[in-house]
Amino acid sequence: MKISIPETSQLLKDKDNILLLAHTHPDGDTLGSSYALCRALTGQGKKANVVCDDEIPKVLKFMTVGVEPLLFEPEFIIAVDTANVKMLGDKTRTLYASKIDLCIDHHISNSFFAERTLLDDTAAATAEIVFRLLTEMRIDITPAIADCLYTGISTDSGCFRYSNITSDTLRTAAELIDLGADFARLNKVLFETKSKSFAALERVALNSIELHFGGLCAFLAVTKEMFEQSGSNDEEFDRISAMPRQIEDVLVGAALREQKDGTFKVSVRTNPPMNASEICSLMGGGGHVNAAGCTLDGTLPEAKEKLLKNIEEALIREKKLGVS
Repeated sequence: MKISIPETSQLLKDKDNILLLAHTHPDGDTLGSSYALCRALTGQGKKANVVCDDEIPKVLKFMTVGVEPLLFEPEFIIAVDTANVKMLGDKTRTLYASKIDLCIDHHISNSFFAERTLLDDTAAATAEIVFRLLTEMRIDITPAIADCLYTGISTDSGCFRYSNITSDTLRTAAELIDLGADFARLNKVLFETKSKSFAALERVALNSIELHFGGLCAFLAVTKEMFEQSGSNDEEFDRISAMPRQIEDVLVGAALREQKDGTFKVSVRTNPPMNASEICSLMGGGGHVNAAGCTLDGTLPEAKEKLLKNIEEALIREKKLGVS
């Protein structure tokens, strides 16, 4: 059942012992939205915790500072920035998949797995929705909360460069800066600083880029061996995944990341008129029009073949490629 921000506000005012679920391979939006909510709720005298199956990336750990895990039995469970339960990871799904009371999300591909869903697929980030929710609840947004929300919005919008940006997004960011978000420091840490291991991974990843379908698709793959060679890990992959789309005339950028279990995490980024969510939904995934993902089994050649086949068919549907 879809609910509104006022309905969600009243719901949270009436609840306590709240558990917030962030999705696996956590990004700035799921963590920023979760920790902003956690800080806001505990500031109201409620008990709240954030859980995630995967380790929090080093660059995002600042959001956890001062948030101590509390002991309680969850009475109300919220999935944050999560389009479907598969995004939550095995441990979290086993414990909570059938008990999720609320989902707060901005993905157009949301599967409405929770009892109630607060969804706005026009928002650039879930953090935008959380900002409006906290405003509705008349909760004072501290600089720490503002940092979390600014991180969610800026990371999901490519530092305000992606086409998902609206005037509301920019107004929200401006309000967060007025409320104390340290935007200069956050922008430097999140977008202008590279670890040595990332620089090494970037170099080998760029060498793997291939162009397909007359240059309309750019593809790269990062294997476990490449992670080992560079000293990097999969938490640094997100910035790599944006590279293929940046090449001139590319409509579909695709990046594969080999996971520890041997499966491949797929990241698809598109330029108009291509729809990344439609491409990934054919492979059991989803996301947004310009950014989506899925997971593929098999060897690298098998995963690559399946992915390129679906991209080719999407290009043909959009009449950007003739039938071969």
